[in-house]
Amino acid sequence: MLLTITTTATPATDLGHLLHKHPDKAQSFEQSFGTAHVFYPEATEERCTAALLLEVDPQALLRSRTSVNTPDFALAQYVNDRPYASSSLFTVALGKVLRTAIRGVCESRPELARTPIPLELHLPAVPCRPGPEKARALFEPLGWTVAAEPVPLDPGLPGWGDSHYLSLTLTGTLRLSEALSHLYVLLPAMEGGHKHYWVDSTEIDKLLRAGGAPVDGIVNEEGEDGAGAGWLAGHPERGWITRRYLARREQYVRTALARLAESEDQAADPENGAENGAAAVVPRDPAVEEREPSLAEQRAGAIMAVLEAERATSVIDLGCGGGKLLERLVRDRTLERITGVDVHLGSLEAAHRRLCKGCHPDGGRRHRPLFADTSGGRGGSAERRPRPELLLGSVVYRDRRFQGHDAAVLMEVVEHLDPSRLAAMENVVFGDAAPRVVVVTTPNIEYNRHYEGLEEGAFRHADHRFEWTRAEFAAWTDRVAAEHGYTVRRLPVGPEHPETGAPTQMGVFTA
Repeated sequence: MLLTITTTATPATDLGHLLHKHPDKAQSFEQSFGTAHVFYPEATEERCTAALLLEVDPQALLRSRTSVNTPDFALAQYVNDRPYASSSLFTVALGKVLRTAIRGVCESRPELARTPIPLELHLPAVPCRPGPEKARALFEPLGWTVAAEPVPLDPGLPGWGDSHYLSLTLTGTLRLSEALSHLYVLLPAMEGGHKHYWVDSTEIDKLLRAGGAPVDGIVNEEGEDGAGAGWLAGHPERGWITRRYLARREQYVRTALARLAESEDQAADPENGAENGAAAVVPRDPAVEEREPSLAEQRAGAIMAVLEAERATSVIDLGCGGGKLLERLVRDRTLERITGVDVHLGSLEAAHRRLCKGCHPDGGRRHRPLFADTSGGRGGSAERRPRPELLLGSVVYRDRRFQGHDAAVLMEVVEHLDPSRLAAMENVVFGDAAPRVVVVTTPNIEYNRHYEGLEEGAFRHADHRFEWTRAEFAAWTDRVAAEHGYTVRRLPVGPEHPETGAPTQMGVFTA
């Protein structure tokens, strides 16, 4: 199995810094099923190519098996494509050998790790039974130009036709960490989920991390997240990818899609069909079935209703993420000032692209003026809409830029903070910034039992540090209100169950 990574960014040999593998030497890494080699066929200032070659030892692979679950195993152990095609064996080696590069960590060139560079990835044999069109559907939405050529069964016998393998070449300008995370997730999906190891619940977290899903609002002081800045949740084929990556284990598929929907404030599409995965949330009890609009839409709608009722004229969205709520706020003509804050630069970039969509042909690289004139320049009164100011910052550190707003929103943010940092957040928001209105939403853990596939005591999202019961949320809101001179009322968001309440709980603090 072979992968080549080529760049023409100058100096091209900086690829070695990103991969943490020196161009002047070949390196070998022992795996339980063979040996992975990293070497550079070419390394000049103008062009550099790194190769990852995996040699599979069939006997080692056979010894590593702990169970036999196929009736034709006696033959299959000898006749298979494992040593040749880019299968789950290859992605495991990719994840181990290039782990730091996938995470986007490069201490010697940190700015380079954050910079998109011209890349060409080539894999000569990729199993993909759906064919070249599916390969294009998977990679093109991520910014790749795809060349997917079917590999003939036998070049000397053209009448035999093509195999289900592709010679795959991807060309584009992306961060290397993004490119590797795309391969890490999509190669097993293209293979069909036939992994060489047992698939358990840990695969969900691996999928979410590689797909960039753990971030939702403010995550932690370091701003860590998965590689790829949330590319999987927004992918049009996310259901198909998730289902096949998780080997069609419906319990895991439902949980993964629910977490993707929660982290990106979007619901998985229940109309995608069986092969595209199940709906993001599949309640067991028909009484609590979540129909359209999605819970994320209901949550944002409830916040907008509260802000309207409180006659807020300026709003700061603390933990704005990719700008879902900001997109609604900017359409509110009564708001004179809108600010979005997030600890993660990638989330702010995504919010910027969302808010600037369509304003400039280069994808929003230029800021629009603070107010946009939508009158068409034909006279009369212009419709003046505020353009949000996007700030890089953390909700646990005092920041004078947070002051002066009429209302503050923390939508699905507090549960991403370590409990020990809640006091710091309270002092920053309620003490130092001190807006007239504060709106806080957070999951209700009692409702989690209605999510099929979510184990007892498990949180809805891999990055949640805690989730409160209704009584715990009430105690916290009452204490914060008393300590900082607010009054508070609590509102349910989403379908209410007579025993467990609503999926989201909201606290509205007013001074």
